[in-house]
Amino acid sequence: MDETPPPTSTMDWSDASSGSSIDQTSIAPTPIRPRLPSRKSSGTMIVPRDSLEVGPNEMKLGPDDVRAMSPRRTTEDIEALGKEAREELQRHAKALQDSLITLFNRIEAVKEEHDKLDNNNRFLQKYIGDLMTTSKITASGSRSKK
Repeated sequence: MDETPPPTSTMDWSDASSGSSIDQTSIAPTPIRPRLPSRKSSGTMIVPRDSLEVGPNEMKLGPDDVRAMSPRRTTEDIEALGKEAREELQRHAKALQDSLITLFNRIEAVKEEHDKLDNNNRFLQKYIGDLMTTSKITASGSRSKK
């Protein structure tokens, strides 16, 4: 295994442009792959059914162990989160309903104010129209007297 490859010759590039063929001795030999060390057998994977090595093993983890800080949640945690989410959703829905009722009441108040102003506008238009007809009558009557 202490073989060293023979030195490769360098090519003279000044001859390459003249169209001469490449010398076959300049190609390096193929490197030899080292042999792998022998491995021991891993043995059989069969375990008797009554063995204590079968099944999940409960591990005792300290409070500072990263594996104990897993984000996994129990069913009680999930139910508590669901209940909290439902309560938050109900509070949000109640707030939206209250704001909707407030908007509805404001719309009703604005509608009443609009109707009141519209009636006053009609009254004033009628009053101004009556004044105009009265002034035309009095103006034409005073001209005829002269």
